[in-house]
Amino acid sequence: MLVDWPLDRLRDYLPARDEPTDFDDFWAITLKEARAAHWPARFVPYDADLSTVQVYDVTFPGFAGQPVHGWFLLPRHATGRLPCVVEYIGYGGGRGLPHDWLTWSAAGYAHLVMDTRGQGSNGKLGGDTPDPDPTGPPQAPGFLTRGIADPHHYYYRRVLTDGVRAVDAARAHPRVDPDRVVVTGGSQGGGITLAVAGLVDGLAAAMPDVPFLCHYRRATEITDALPYGELVSYLKTYHGDVAQVFATLRYFDGINFAARASAPALFSVALMDNVCPPSTVFAAYNHYASADKDIAVWPYNGHEGGAGRQRAQQIRWLRNVLAGAESEPAGDPSGSRAAGQRGLVELPSAATA
Repeated sequence: MLVDWPLDRLRDYLPARDEPTDFDDFWAITLKEARAAHWPARFVPYDADLSTVQVYDVTFPGFAGQPVHGWFLLPRHATGRLPCVVEYIGYGGGRGLPHDWLTWSAAGYAHLVMDTRGQGSNGKLGGDTPDPDPTGPPQAPGFLTRGIADPHHYYYRRVLTDGVRAVDAARAHPRVDPDRVVVTGGSQGGGITLAVAGLVDGLAAAMPDVPFLCHYRRATEITDALPYGELVSYLKTYHGDVAQVFATLRYFDGINFAARASAPALFSVALMDNVCPPSTVFAAYNHYASADKDIAVWPYNGHEGGAGRQRAQQIRWLRNVLAGAESEPAGDPSGSRAAGQRGLVELPSAATA
């Protein structure tokens, strides 16, 4: 069933942004400190028994220069500098194994997959990057309240910095065209995508799928599903911390990053998604600063969104964006769209399309 407002209301939802006055300084200092701890990223050849893809085991400097792992995949028979897709992973997942990530190299792109520090125990994709900096008071199980009493110690300060440094590592690779770097990810990965799009200049495109880490207060008021439920659980116990929790989260809200983003963007949202409710996604989409943006709406889907069908939309959309062409509407192979529908594409359910 629908878990949020009707689509017409979602389309126009533009909540006021709750942004700290030192937001830009906070992130400028954070990234300056991270880059000051720079050391050269390592790309070590890795035998994955894949005949059409070259695989490298990547280690690059993230927050405070701490090592972050990943995979770097290249189509084996391509030559010259390639556009690169930097991908961020959903909540609880790690980088897994190279054969889990073959889509973008098969489509002809270089592909850097960033491991998420401290994660990788969701029973699907294992991780290899520790989080050596957990500090602060007790937390709810999970990651969303780790260090939440102080934005300087908050877990996602480290993760989002890692996301920016992954782009830096990709741009420095000799097989990557630094002017054609794209960021993408689903759920948590979509939230990281939005943050990086707001923090990094000159990205070629951003593709946040059903993004998490957006419009936190509303999320806690309309869903008890995890991971936002971790905030609810924490505040059930620490009643006096409500103001401080949301003061911290202002520095990490996808809405505030979206308002600074300039890269062309393709979002997705699912209207039956109780994990990342549609109004939280539309809040970020409607605040996204670039006029060159689209959103694919999956009306009968939950948090899986468009799944493989959304990936097919991304491949076609990104091809057109990188070619510098007027991109055909996502989800509309005929190229037709009713007047007034620029930037909003409603798709059939992935289950019935």
